[in-house]
Amino acid sequence: MGEIESAGALEQGLAKALARAGMAAPEGVQRLTGGATMESWRFSSGGEDFVLRRAPSLAFMEGRPFGHDSEAAIIGAAHAAGVTAPEVLVGLQPGDGIGSGFVMRALPGTPDPRAILAMDDPGQLLRDVARDLARIHALPRAGLPGDVPELDYAEGIEGLAEQFEEAGGDRPIIALGLRWLRENMPDRVEPVLNHGDYRLGNLLAQDSQLTGVLDWELAHFGDRHEDLAFGCMAVWRFARVDRPALGLGSLQDYVAAYEAESGARVDAGRFRFWLVYRTVWWALGCLRMASFWRSGDDRMLERVVISRRTSEQELDLLLLLEEDAPEAEQARAMPPRDALPEPLGEASAGELATAVAEWLGSVKDRMEGHDRFQLAVARNALGMIARNDAAATQVEDDMLAQDVLDGRASLATPGLLAMLRRAALDKLGADVPKYPMLALARKKWTGED
Repeated sequence: MGEIESAGALEQGLAKALARAGMAAPEGVQRLTGGATMESWRFSSGGEDFVLRRAPSLAFMEGRPFGHDSEAAIIGAAHAAGVTAPEVLVGLQPGDGIGSGFVMRALPGTPDPRAILAMDDPGQLLRDVARDLARIHALPRAGLPGDVPELDYAEGIEGLAEQFEEAGGDRPIIALGLRWLRENMPDRVEPVLNHGDYRLGNLLAQDSQLTGVLDWELAHFGDRHEDLAFGCMAVWRFARVDRPALGLGSLQDYVAAYEAESGARVDAGRFRFWLVYRTVWWALGCLRMASFWRSGDDRMLERVVISRRTSEQELDLLLLLEEDAPEAEQARAMPPRDALPEPLGEASAGELATAVAEWLGSVKDRMEGHDRFQLAVARNALGMIARNDAAATQVEDDMLAQDVLDGRASLATPGLLAMLRRAALDKLGADVPKYPMLALARKKWTGED
């Protein structure tokens, strides 16, 4: 619960905030599942439903370009401009004693990507998504907080390179992405407000209609193509990797709807640059989750599990970049997997993890709410341990990564692409074997289903 000692303390502090807005004390406060960075709590007041969005700790807000007061102002401006953003009612103050955040009116709809992808008319929803993104990009700078940053492309790339070094600098595939970004950086264009995290998971929908745009903490000024590309990353398509536009439809339909709403033209080259950029960005973002946990500022279980999702982005990044490799390297067969001996003697670490995961599965029906969600995350973590123990995967190589960054190795280097393909498949197969792009990559690279 971050810095909060008890549910009672949370309700008491929330009641102080609500009183400033002339609202009744909260009832039925319940933690919502999900949220890789911020916490969300749903509650009722005066017969209506609301959501508290807050940082898991005050320390977690350090180093961010702007605080929750500016985020609330951005959401307010978007709401006033017709974006399906929530209405912000009151912000937390230090005297409330429950950290940093604000209260919003609850919106209808679900954020569950799988439920959204199962809706009857994904084409209509995709048009709604394009409409709201165009409205976000049209928000005038004068009506937004002055501390909303502008992304300098070169500084952004070098910031990613610094994160890479801080994380060990030992992932050759990420190094390939950084090298490509440096060599393919486009010229600056007139910036627009970017939502910064515009994707399934941060959108609410009901009956194939968009009902909410959430999580504005990454808003910044920059190239509109960044927002367009980010939602189209493979990871945010979830089960529908066959629908490149947010898992909802084709890129052609998404671009056409956005261009019609915004009056701006979408450039394919700039779109690809930002697709690679944000894939590298999220790969490093996943890696950083482990450092958040190690620091002690945020010991949520999700942090360490998300850190292992780096392998998803490494595979996606290789799929994006391999088209630049010589045809001979694209056609080269991967090296075979190393055979491992059958386990003997006492139980291995992986077998212990499997045993604990099986026991947790037997008690999951006794859990509810966020505790049940955390139990599922714990079982995922134990599964990662077991599969990594059995596969003995290895993707870290700081010397090769440095060679790539310095230009001494590239996708034209004989055998490098094939080796990286094998490493990416094996690592992701151990970390997240159900990741939809894994099956696609395996079929493309090996011919296996």
